[in-house]
Amino acid sequence: MCFDFDARPPALPDDLLLAPIAGGAGAELLELTSADGTRFSASLAEVGTGREGAVVILPDVRGLYPFYSELAERFAQAGYPAIALDYFGRTAGLGPRDEEFEYMPHVQQLKVPQVQEDTAAAIAALQERTGVDRVATVGFCLGGFESFLAGADMTDLTAVVGFYGVLDGSRMGIAGPLDRAGEIRVPLLGLFGGADQAIPVEQVEQFDARLTEAGLDHEIHVYPGAPHSFFDRRYEEHAQASEDAWRRMLAFLERHVA
Repeated sequence: MCFDFDARPPALPDDLLLAPIAGGAGAELLELTSADGTRFSASLAEVGTGREGAVVILPDVRGLYPFYSELAERFAQAGYPAIALDYFGRTAGLGPRDEEFEYMPHVQQLKVPQVQEDTAAAIAALQERTGVDRVATVGFCLGGFESFLAGADMTDLTAVVGFYGVLDGSRMGIAGPLDRAGEIRVPLLGLFGGADQAIPVEQVEQFDARLTEAGLDHEIHVYPGAPHSFFDRRYEEHAQASEDAWRRMLAFLERHVA
C-alpha cells in the first residue's frame, strides 16, 4: 500500500501559491465516460486565472480517495487546473473510494490501455472545462508507472511526472517503464525515495541511464533516506524532501506545460 487513507498532500510553499480555487470551492466530483462506455469518477479543481497548462493526477492503488482530491486543489492553488481520476469504474463502479475499499482485487484487473482511455477522457474534460491545450500527467506509485507509460503511448500529453513510479512491469506481466524507456516521447520528471524498498536505487539509475541514452529531456531525482510515499504532510522528517519535490515539479511544469 502507498499512502494511508488519512494521508494529506504537503502544503505548497507559500511563495508558489498563485491563485485561489475558482469560486473559492474545493474540488468538484465528476462522472466521466471512457471510450469503451465505462463510467468512472474524477475530481476536478479549477482556477479563476491560471496558467496555460493543466494536470491529470494518476493515483496510487487506492484510486480516487481524499488525498488526490485535495492534491488537485493544491495544483489549482499553484495555477494549474487539475483532475484526479479513479481507475476502477469497470470493476467497482463509481467512486470516490473510502477506507474500507478493498482495492487489490481491482488493481489486479487493471489494464494499461483502459487506464489510458480513462486518462484521455479526463484530458478531454479538462480541456472542455478550462480551454487548456497542454497537459501533463502526475502519478504516484502505480500512477507513476501509468504516467511514465502514458509518455510512450499517448500523443495528447506534453510532459509526464512520476513520484516513486514503479519501473519494473514483470509483476503485472507487461513491459514496464524501465523496458520501454526508449519509447517515451515527452519530457519526464521522476522523483524517488532513496530508502524505497519497492524501487531499488540501482533500478532508478538504470532508468535514468536508458532515458539519457535515448536522448530524452528528463530529470531524475532521488531523496536519500526517503521512503516510498514520502510525499505526505504527516511525515515531518521528510518535509524538506516534500517541499523540494513541489519546487522541482512546478519548475518542470513551468518549463514544459505552462
